[in-house]
Amino acid sequence: MAKLYSYVVEHDRGHAPNPFFGACSLCRCKYRDCPDKPPNVVELAKRGEWVVGTGGENRKRSAGHGRIIYAMRVDNKLSRQQYWSDSRSRKKRPTTNGPYNDTLGDNVRPRDPFEKHQQFALISHHFFYFGGNAIPYPKRRFPNLEKRGPGFRKDFGEEYVARFVKWLESETGCKPGKHGEPCMKDLEVSSKRRNKNVCKSSC
Repeated sequence: MAKLYSYVVEHDRGHAPNPFFGACSLCRCKYRDCPDKPPNVVELAKRGEWVVGTGGENRKRSAGHGRIIYAMRVDNKLSRQQYWSDSRSRKKRPTTNGPYNDTLGDNVRPRDPFEKHQQFALISHHFFYFGGNAIPYPKRRFPNLEKRGPGFRKDFGEEYVARFVKWLESETGCKPGKHGEPCMKDLEVSSKRRNKNVCKSSC
């Protein structure tokens, strides 16, 4: 039975999820950061299952409640070491300079055995990313889809998941892919431009 995981994207920068370069990846968010923590979405989700991120309350950082920022079907799941070594994922490595998309990469070199082998990246080529163009969903048809606050939800029955996927793929009028820019992109680009113009020397 395919599961659906739902959580709130409190700040949508384009880093997590990362919808660039033809694939949507989730790596540096909704993961456990040490072995003592319980498994999170990235550890639990399997191939063929769905992850949905809904909007957070702060409209400067996210899309607001009642809206879908993204939904992805998990097509592949890699350890972070595999993700780092995969030639197809090299474009997801962050750069310090260059276009905005390049600087938000989530493929960061893992440092120790835990990060290499017990942290993961979820990869999707069948995804719907809306970002700042987040779409509302019919709450009566999909009650309790939205998880308020931290954590995540996965208590959705098989019929519920099938109905949601059918709505997303057939009734929204959207084809899989990227349909918007991250909610925080304009804010972050403006901030970087301002910082570039600040003299950091002692002149």
